[in-house]
Amino acid sequence: VSLRRWGKIFRCDGHRIHVLACGDELDFPTTPDAVVALHARHSGRQIRLFRREFPKMPIALVLTGTDLYRDYPRGSRLVAQSFQLADRIVLLQDRALAAMPADVVEKCRVIYQSCEPIRGKPQSLRSVFEVTVVGHLRPEKDPMRAAYAVRNLPLESRVRVTHIGGCYAPLWQTRVQQELLRNPRYRWLGPMPLARTRQHIARSQAVVVTSKMEGAGNVISEAIADRIPVLSSRIEGTIGMLGVDYAGFYTCGSTKELSQLIVRFETDSAFRAMQWLAADTM
Repeated sequence: VSLRRWGKIFRCDGHRIHVLACGDELDFPTTPDAVVALHARHSGRQIRLFRREFPKMPIALVLTGTDLYRDYPRGSRLVAQSFQLADRIVLLQDRALAAMPADVVEKCRVIYQSCEPIRGKPQSLRSVFEVTVVGHLRPEKDPMRAAYAVRNLPLESRVRVTHIGGCYAPLWQTRVQQELLRNPRYRWLGPMPLARTRQHIARSQAVVVTSKMEGAGNVISEAIADRIPVLSSRIEGTIGMLGVDYAGFYTCGSTKELSQLIVRFETDSAFRAMQWLAADTM
């Protein structure tokens, strides 16, 4: 998804793009002028090959949350090598600078991901108070947290969690099916094309980000662009995008705090009317 997204941006700027997926050989019709590598570990082998075959070719490396908050802290040699071989390292939020080794900080640049508002923003549903979760069901996303948080809401609450994202492991498929059976406030729609996902985000009352680990979630940029408040776990990647004093944080992994935050957002009109991040913030 990121490869396609970044490729589209570069093409719109008039550049010729050749996309290599992770593991592809260095096979392209003409020698490129520069390389943009997404993910230090997944692209590590190709970064090494590019540097060996084209020693003077500039390489920009874009880091992900797993690079910053899992693989590098665990001592991944491939990630550390990618840091050294890249000419520029792109970080997608400013808190990431603190996670970088001192000897590469000078070549780091923070670039927040851009996003355009959708056209023809849909009306919010009247029958429910919809909060949307967008993300594949992976452990790093803590994907069922929002569903757990709304299980025992007061009967008068109209909150419904709409979850968009792929579910490819049997363990998560089982958990989703069990939750659908026991929790009438939870709805799982599976994976969706970006355009349809953006429509769901734009009609929501809020977007909930439950990640345990995040580089800089696209869904946050998308929600901000459409002026939809974000309720998020308080982790480095989201603090770096939303700010340390952002009002919509809860303690990562706390079902109770997220439940209280959702209830407050639904019932406290003054809280809901706060000046949440505007579309021109990023």
